[in-house]
Amino acid sequence: MTRRVLLVDDHALVRSGLRALIAPLADFEVVGEAADGRAALAAVEALRPDVVVMDLSMPGFNGLDAIARIRSGFPACAVLVLSMHSSAHYVGEAMRAGAAGYLIKDAAPEELERALAAVAAGATFLSARLPAPPAASSEGGAQAGEPLTARQREILQLIAEGRSTREIAAQLFISIKTVETHRAQIMQRLGIFDVAGLTRHAIRIGLVSPEA
Repeated sequence: MTRRVLLVDDHALVRSGLRALIAPLADFEVVGEAADGRAALAAVEALRPDVVVMDLSMPGFNGLDAIARIRSGFPACAVLVLSMHSSAHYVGEAMRAGAAGYLIKDAAPEELERALAAVAAGATFLSARLPAPPAASSEGGAQAGEPLTARQREILQLIAEGRSTREIAAQLFISIKTVETHRAQIMQRLGIFDVAGLTRHAIRIGLVSPEA
């Protein structure tokens, strides 16, 4: 049975390269592409892929939160992370969000094939070059070192991308007052009270890329 694959990355060249690598594989077919997490959610709903190959750091709506929503709404869909980040922190965050596998972007093409086969079969795949992810938190599912809710993470990402309060409110269809409340709570929870510090934190936890 041919497995349907959705490619999610904000770089068109990366998506094109992945499509070219997957095209010769008899058991897999690329059925769509998306450039950010929000577009990925719509594509998963429309195309119902078996596997999503997902980047983590993308503008607008990051891969970590997209993974969690995909796994919640479409539990039969496996997510394989393909990221430039290789630290244990990023691996742990992705696996806690629900990813079935994790590859770094300089992996060999044959490793991509093995990873696709593993996650499509319901197994977990981690590149041998990756460190072991940190242990999960014992506090009822809270992510260790990350006290923010999914909505707060989304707003933090938009702040780090340079969006104004009004722009964030319009994009998320919430009031300016709600954005301001979330912003204050984010600062209080993180103990960071300036935009530059929030941006550095967003980069550190993988919500945005350093070049964003």
